[in-house]
Amino acid sequence: MTEGASQALPCDPGSESRIDPYGFQIHHDLASYQEMRSEYVAVLARRSTRWSKLLQEKPQVEKNLTVKRFVRKGVPNEHRARIWMVASGAQEELERRPGYYHSLLALEHDSKLKETIQMDMHRTFPDNVLFGNRAEPSLQRALYNVLLAYGHHNKAVGYCQGMNFIAGYLIIITRDDQKSFWLMDALLSRILPDYYSPAMLGLKTDQGVLGQLVKAKAPAVGQLMAQFPGVWTLVASRWFICLYVDVLPIETVLRVWDCLFYEGSKVLFRVALTLVVRHQPEILRARSLPDVCACFKQITSGAFTLDCHTFMQKIFTEPGSLSMTTIDKMRDKCRQQILEEESGQS
Repeated sequence: MTEGASQALPCDPGSESRIDPYGFQIHHDLASYQEMRSEYVAVLARRSTRWSKLLQEKPQVEKNLTVKRFVRKGVPNEHRARIWMVASGAQEELERRPGYYHSLLALEHDSKLKETIQMDMHRTFPDNVLFGNRAEPSLQRALYNVLLAYGHHNKAVGYCQGMNFIAGYLIIITRDDQKSFWLMDALLSRILPDYYSPAMLGLKTDQGVLGQLVKAKAPAVGQLMAQFPGVWTLVASRWFICLYVDVLPIETVLRVWDCLFYEGSKVLFRVALTLVVRHQPEILRARSLPDVCACFKQITSGAFTLDCHTFMQKIFTEPGSLSMTTIDKMRDKCRQQILEEESGQS
């Protein structure tokens, strides 16, 4: 899979009523999904026209209020790879180090790294027709290459579970393993540092930050959750480590990622807070830890998250103001607390 590879699907999922445009089986109520898609296709057509006009006028894709507004309203699939690459700095890295990705694949590969990645291949989107053995070409080879190259590129991280789902989504959108590699690098090195390192300090920190934000934005839920030590690890670690892949519907995840690449990691908190604030009554009915876990699993599905356009509007209104400065201060405090606790235990 190379630069300029075809954007067409290896097979035509439109021929199967239970397969979505990204190759996944539709697990939602089919009638609800088709109704949402028919309305959303009209929205996408309007957005596509406006994006095409914007990119003709300003092909360099600057970061400004107009582009930010466009990104929040959704990037059409035909422009997604380009916008993600530019907004995240991945394009700049690719151009600065031409041939680097392919040089990593040419290295002698660590046998343990190969074995660990290979074990997760069949677990990555087993119901997606694009990754199946019968797909032509199958995206599984591109997925393996991206993860292998990244393992050599970032030896401190190597490979850990969760990365396969992120790389898989990137490949579905870009259809280009080299671009997917540099987008992975943007996510793991700059946007979400220390999420995937062995100590996972970044992930632990952000779970703590989410807990503090919930206390401030939804105090009753914060009070309930405080009864269960370590609860945020149970209910939100998968949200963050997989960047909502296999948690929210795919079209919603892609809309979240549009903003994640453009605006940074605060978007992850906006999504989490919106889910909590919106579903306070259901969460507050929980009487035990299993109740809480079941409720947090339930609130990520249904009509609210399936309607990606409305959902994305809500994440920028329902949680209220949320600046990167505030998050960074909270991160510093939570990180320090975690390090002190861990040093006290050793």
